[in-house]
Amino acid sequence: MTIYEGLPRAIPEDVGISTSRLERIAPIMQGYVDNGKIPCALTMIARKGKLVHFEKFGMQDIAAAKPVECNTIFRIYSMTKPITSVAVMMLYEEGHFQLSTPVSEFVPAFKDMKVYTEDGSAIVDAEREVTIKHLLTHTAGLIYESDREDHPIDQQYEDADLYGGDLANMIQKLGSIPLLHHPGDAWKYGMSTDVLGYLVGIVSGMPLETFLKTRILEPLGMKDTGFSVPVKNADRYSKVYEFGENGELQAIEKVHAATGPLSFFHSGGGGLQSTAPDYLRFCQMVLNGGELDGVRLLGKKTVELITMDHISNSWQPNQRTGSGFGLGFAVVTDVAETHTLGSVGTCAWGGMASTTFWIDPVEELIGVFMTQLVGADSPFHAQFRVLTYQTLI
Repeated sequence: MTIYEGLPRAIPEDVGISTSRLERIAPIMQGYVDNGKIPCALTMIARKGKLVHFEKFGMQDIAAAKPVECNTIFRIYSMTKPITSVAVMMLYEEGHFQLSTPVSEFVPAFKDMKVYTEDGSAIVDAEREVTIKHLLTHTAGLIYESDREDHPIDQQYEDADLYGGDLANMIQKLGSIPLLHHPGDAWKYGMSTDVLGYLVGIVSGMPLETFLKTRILEPLGMKDTGFSVPVKNADRYSKVYEFGENGELQAIEKVHAATGPLSFFHSGGGGLQSTAPDYLRFCQMVLNGGELDGVRLLGKKTVELITMDHISNSWQPNQRTGSGFGLGFAVVTDVAETHTLGSVGTCAWGGMASTTFWIDPVEELIGVFMTQLVGADSPFHAQFRVLTYQTLI
């Protein structure tokens, strides 16, 4: 049976990659598995549109001794965000709105928003409306959690039970909670892309799931990506792990935002499940300027806009020094400040279960890393990136 790899293979040297240097990756990744630091890993590298590295390590189900496979399906969590952001920009290109359009024009719950004062002691009127660009850049004032243990906004998010109903219910509740800061005044990672997912449904006239499937996933050939996993593919669905009290890997039985054993909340911010080959195809479409295999989702200039920095130099997205933020992706602005190898303009993001990707337009290079580990530091991300760049010749 032919293994689905997402992109055509190339001899590494034909695209400027050293075969012998690629061999440095396996022992390092296998070491993380053998030392109990990760349950599994899939590592993929593509250059100039061709796959040059695809290796697998460890188990997708440790208790069952089931190895991870090339077609293993992973919970990609926040790697959903770039896909949802592309959906928004497709609608932008069609003329439905401008980036400066207030979200309240489509989502009335976001009209007349309230904002917490800086110390959290009072609530005031928002100085300006939340715009679509605020949501794309995570500058709207929506959060996952604040940076203060005693801030009242955290309790409001918890009490709202945002995943307790459908997407419309989530958005209605978000609109009733004051923002952490005035729109456009700071960068704070949060539920902005969930609002964008709802916006996609309102503007397009079809559910988010249907829009993503018919306009992005199916056209790109991302056959194993969606908010649920078909029962026939259940044996390909990885367990997700965390560290127990004694530092051992243990499977999580109740997975965050799962609506069933094979399905997730239809969240534009974190609901998709995917495979490494599928996500590689999405990355290649971005690297190609919005097109893959004759299918064009976005125009070249739109992709340029998406992948440029849109935030203040003083705001560091999730403590990523040397990086700014585009329209759905972190973007490298100063390679030296990142303390690793790379190029200016590289866009990237990751997911809660330690999945990650990056797209380097200078080197025409893509890296995809998949595992399933929640609540842990991810030194293997930086190490995989270094191991990737050192292969360039």
